[in-house]
Amino acid sequence: MNNYVALESKINNKTAKIAIVGLGYVGLPLAVNFGKKGYFVYGFDTDYSRIKKLSKGEKFIVDVDPYDVLALIKHKKFYPTTQEKVLHDADAIIVCVPTPLRKVKLPDISYVVKATRTIKKYLRKGQLIILESTSYTTTTRAVVLPILKESGLKEGNDFYLCFSPERVNPGDKNFPVTKIPKAVGGLSQESTDLAYLLYTQIMEKVFKVSSPEVAETSKLLENTFRLVNIALINEFAIICHKFGISIWEVIECAKTKPFGFMPFYPGPGIGGHCIPCDPVFLSWKAKKLGFKTRMIDLASEMNRYMPIYAIERVKGLFEKQTLKNKKVLILGVAYKKDVKDLRESPALEIIEALQRNKAKLKYFDPFFPYLKINSINLKAIKLNKAALSKFDCVVIITDHTNIDYDLIRKHSRLIFDTRNVYKGNFANVVKL
Repeated sequence: MNNYVALESKINNKTAKIAIVGLGYVGLPLAVNFGKKGYFVYGFDTDYSRIKKLSKGEKFIVDVDPYDVLALIKHKKFYPTTQEKVLHDADAIIVCVPTPLRKVKLPDISYVVKATRTIKKYLRKGQLIILESTSYTTTTRAVVLPILKESGLKEGNDFYLCFSPERVNPGDKNFPVTKIPKAVGGLSQESTDLAYLLYTQIMEKVFKVSSPEVAETSKLLENTFRLVNIALINEFAIICHKFGISIWEVIECAKTKPFGFMPFYPGPGIGGHCIPCDPVFLSWKAKKLGFKTRMIDLASEMNRYMPIYAIERVKGLFEKQTLKNKKVLILGVAYKKDVKDLRESPALEIIEALQRNKAKLKYFDPFFPYLKINSINLKAIKLNKAALSKFDCVVIITDHTNIDYDLIRKHSRLIFDTRNVYKGNFANVVKL
């Protein structure tokens, strides 16, 4: 029996052991769903505190119930560990490590390289390796493959290598990971077919593409589409403010057209990994090929301007156009609603700007009892009538669901609402 047939058989009869490298927002939901389908899953992560939290049943991923994790551990279907040697026993290894941007806005694939070198140490015949970490086009072929080939094994015969873009949307109850269509593109047809077979065990729909480059670039297109359209609506928001009309009403009007329009919404900036970071991978790679991505670069510039614009709008709410000694409450610091995630959050930039402007700053976010990052060292306040009455202005950055917005509106002097929380017109509410 050759390696392909053996691995195909293991996947079909659920004896294939799966290793997930990186137990974050992408990796942990995959691990849990494979475990629920009867596969034995190793969860490998170098962060010992994360492994400890999982083993104790502590929640740190919004889309994963810790009771599910504990049940899988109890029934010996999930084994979270920091021991890299488990990779040798795995039949399929899925890499879900971060790919952040460096401070100079260049792609940082050091986590992918490190994970791949670790896998190479334990690589054996009959293993399927899948990269899910978002990166620039050709990463799978030009970065991951050469490292694995150092083992002396041959892709498509001894081992199988594929790219499958993650499409996780943290906190989205309508589209959990299993309901989001999956794309797979392998270095060889055998790799594509095996990855397709594996993902169909937990996903409702899986699509095959001709190469890892197509799969890699599709992910960049998805998020560049959002980047450009968010930038456009942010620019419209500024224009509408100058016209003295509501961008929110304009969008609602445009939405009544049943074709040719898709609503996007403005905000104080964009966060997370996907929108602010992923298009930069494409822009960087294009420059390497001698092409300047004008639209992507301009959209990135527009979105980076929004935290600055938000600060200017808040300044404009006061008679002397200054924030010095003004008591300001930031409401919500996560990069998106109902998610415990600070990655690239515009709230952090806004807080730092308020500090530079000598504002007397406080914040509240139900997901973050304290903030200790960069120059920020704050503790969340208790949100009540007495506290709200002390602030000159409340700035809504992240519109978490479990916040009493009626309480805030009734007891705040002034509110700058960047998320259209308040649908009506109120004397103390100013909208972006």
